[in-house]
Amino acid sequence: MDRWKNQPARRKIMKKKHPVLAAGTRILIVRLSAIGDVMHATAVVHNLKRLQPGCHITWLVSPPAASLLAGNPDIDALLVWDRRALDRAFAAKDLRGIVRSLAAARKLLRPHAFDIALDIQGLFLSGLLTRMSGAPRRIGIHERHEGNFLFMTELAPDLKAKHKIHRYLSALQPLGFDFSAFQPGLVLPLAAAQRTWAKDFWQAQGVETGNPRRPLLLVNTRTTWPDKNWPAENFGHCLRALGPHIQIVFTGAAADAPCIAKAQQRLGRPSLSIAGKTTLSELAALFAEADLLLTGDTGPLYIAEAVGLPTLSLWGPTHPDIYGPLTSGHHFVLSPHSCTACCKTKCRHHTNACMNAITPESVTEKIKRLLQ
Repeated sequence: MDRWKNQPARRKIMKKKHPVLAAGTRILIVRLSAIGDVMHATAVVHNLKRLQPGCHITWLVSPPAASLLAGNPDIDALLVWDRRALDRAFAAKDLRGIVRSLAAARKLLRPHAFDIALDIQGLFLSGLLTRMSGAPRRIGIHERHEGNFLFMTELAPDLKAKHKIHRYLSALQPLGFDFSAFQPGLVLPLAAAQRTWAKDFWQAQGVETGNPRRPLLLVNTRTTWPDKNWPAENFGHCLRALGPHIQIVFTGAAADAPCIAKAQQRLGRPSLSIAGKTTLSELAALFAEADLLLTGDTGPLYIAEAVGLPTLSLWGPTHPDIYGPLTSGHHFVLSPHSCTACCKTKCRHHTNACMNAITPESVTEKIKRLLQ
C-alpha cells in the first residue's frame, strides 16, 4: 500500500492572513508521551511557531520522549516531569506517592505565567496538569477519554479528519488557524556532533554507510502493543530472501533481544543487533545514516520520518491513514485481513490474525523494490 499514489505529499500554502497573537504570548503545550505521539505533536508546534513566531512556547513532557525535544528550535522552554513515578504510585495504590508526584508537577509549573495552555493529549491527567498551569485560557481536543473537558475553558472543533496530527492541530483552530496553511513534517534536529558520532559508531561496528551497492537496512521488530507485533520468525523469513549485499541491523530496546535472536536464527546469515545499546537521540542519529527502516507502527517509525530515513511499516490493529507519516518516502504494508484498524492494544479474538495475515513474501518484495 503506497498512500502517496492517492494524495499529495505536501499541500500548497494558501496566502491567508492569520490573526497575530500578542508578541510574547506564553503558550504551554501539554503532551507527555508516548514517543510516536510526541513526535506527531512536533508538527503542531512547528506550524504554530511558523505562523506566529512572536509567541513563547513551553512544552511539558515526560521521559523518555523528552530527549527527542531537546534542541527543537520551535520550543522556547522544556519542562520535564516524569509521569512514570505517578504511574507506579497508582499501580501500588500509594496515595502519598501520588500526592508527591503531582506536587512535583505543580512546583515545576508554578513559576511560569502562561496565557494559553493547549492540551493535545486529552487525558484526565493531562487536563489536570493543564489546569495546574494557571493559564486562563485552556484549549482541549476532542478525544474519547472521559473527564478531560472538566479542566478546559474551551474545546477545539471535533473534526472529521482521521489522522492524529490533524486532530492535534485542531487545538490551534480556536486561535484562528485553519488547515490551508498546514505544513506536514515532524521536527527532530540533529547536531553536527551527533552526526559525527553516528558515522564513528557505524564504522566501529564494521557497517558501511553511504554505499548504494551495500544498502543499510534497519529492522525494528517490536512495538509497545502486543498485537501490533509481527512474528519474529516472519522477520527472519522475509530478510532471508534478500541479497547478501544488504547490510541488516536490528534495533530496539534491550527487552527485544529474545525476539531479535529468533529473527536472526531464521535469517541464517550474519547480522548485527544494537538493541539496548543507544539512547533515543543516538538512535535518531544512527537512523539518519541508514537507507531504510522496516518496522511496525511504533515510536522509531516517527523518529525515522523526522530525520529523513525512508520506511516500510507493517499495519494491522492500527491504520496508516490515522497514524502513518504524512511526508513522502514512506511506504506501508496493510494487513489484508478483514479485521484491521480496531485500534485495540489486545486482540479481542486472541489470535492477532491481522498481523499474522501479512506474508513474509509480500514484505520481501517491497524491500527489494525500495532498496533497488
